[in-house]
This record gives sequence, structure tokens and C-alpha cells, in this order.
Amino acid sequence: MRDETIREVEQFLYREARMLDNRQFHEWLELLTDDVRYWMPIRSNRYPVNSKAISILDGSRYEDAEVSSEGDLAFMDEDKDSLTRRIDRLDTGMAWAEDPPSRTRHIITNIEVEAGDSEGELRVYSNFFMYRTRAETEQDFYIGSREDVLRRVGGQLRVASRKIVLDQTVLLAKNLSNFF
Repeated sequence: MRDETIREVEQFLYREARMLDNRQFHEWLELLTDDVRYWMPIRSNRYPVNSKAISILDGSRYEDAEVSSEGDLAFMDEDKDSLTRRIDRLDTGMAWAEDPPSRTRHIITNIEVEAGDSEGELRVYSNFFMYRTRAETEQDFYIGSREDVLRRVGGQLRVASRKIVLDQTVLLAKNLSNFF
């Protein structure tokens, strides 16, 4: 991958993080393709088949995958329309989960860029840390990884898909109303 492309992707992700932290959600929507998939599968703790910590008589109950699969239950599985509706709802003043609004700080790191499956697409891996504070005492930390497909649309990078995997298996936050 060319250094210019890697730098362009990094700057794109940093600009996106700034938009989210500044609550520029309508502008953020413009960074998404019309066919975007925004997916946050559920992570769970699984015992590996060779675990000596627990014995399960029915071997079919062991699961190797820590993250829910396509079509399984997920924290989020959204498209551009549902994301737009969420953002429009924030504008109404009737979104109790964001009244008062959250303050967030997104830290994006460990960015890796490789060629995508299609012409004009890039597969981008990154890690994130998102701090969220709200009201007087609420504080939440979200840590995880993202796998994005970025696509060139009109010469500009756009998010065509985002898979967000939280490291937490139990969320202590009162809601999951922010964007990653």
C-alpha cells in the first residue's frame, strides 16, 4: 500500500472522530455510502474445546467464535436510513438517552490499510478507545476494534461498512446511543 493512501486513510479516520466528538452528526452521515452497513456484533466469553476449567458433556455446546455471526443478535445492525433516523431524533430534543448530550472523545490507533475486495475499496483495521461522559456523574469507556471497508465515491473516501467489536462482554453503560 502506498504511503499517500495510508496517510489519506489516517486523516479520514481522524477527521471522522473529530466530527463525532463535535456532534457534527449530519456531516458525519455524508462520510457514509448510501449502502453502508454499520454493525456491532455481540462478544461473549467462550471456553475453548481444550479447556480444563470446565467440562461440558455435550461437545456441540462449545463455541469457538467469541463474536456473534452474520444474522445473529447484535448490539447494532444499521444502514444509512436507520442511522439518519437516529440522528434526526437527536435534533427533536426527545432522545432521553442523549438529554443532556454526551461528550465523547474518540482515540483511533493501530491503523492498517490493505486492498479491498473490489476496485476502489480499501479494507481498514483500527483500534479505538471512546470515552463518554454525560450529565454530572456518568462515565463510560468503550474499547475495541473496527474493520472498515472504505470506498471511493466521487474521488472521496466513504465508509461502506463498519464492523465494531467491543472488548467488553458486559456493557455497564446505561445505553448505547453513541457512534463509533
